[in-house]
Amino acid sequence: MPALNRVQLIGRLGKDPEGRFIPTGKQVTHFSLAVTNRWKSKDGETKEYTEWINIEAWGRLGEVCQEYLKKGSLVYLEGRLKTDKYEDQGENKYYSKVVALQMQMLDRKPTEGLMVTIEEDPAEYEAEPVSE
Repeated sequence: MPALNRVQLIGRLGKDPEGRFIPTGKQVTHFSLAVTNRWKSKDGETKEYTEWINIEAWGRLGEVCQEYLKKGSLVYLEGRLKTDKYEDQGENKYYSKVVALQMQMLDRKPTEGLMVTIEEDPAEYEAEPVSE
């Protein structure tokens, strides 16, 4: 049976990316992304809601995110949804994140006309759980 797990987001980083190396030597980078929806209510008032999404980027993509992105950067991200489980005081808890597979920086400096796209190939880290 076919399946699809694909997420596309455009938003701004809520904090600077934080990278670390796991025991196998692979680099993983974490940051949060704010995606804001705006609309007008029936009385013409502008409303907005911001969804905060946890992002995880591996390998070279993680390195690029850590090097070039900062709080407030506007990016397009494509990835897959992943739910992790952890135990807190004997109770199982779950949290969802997006594992980034492709990133495009959308911020432009006045002298630059190019956008850079970075893609991460699926790798063997997919099966390795990361404990924090």
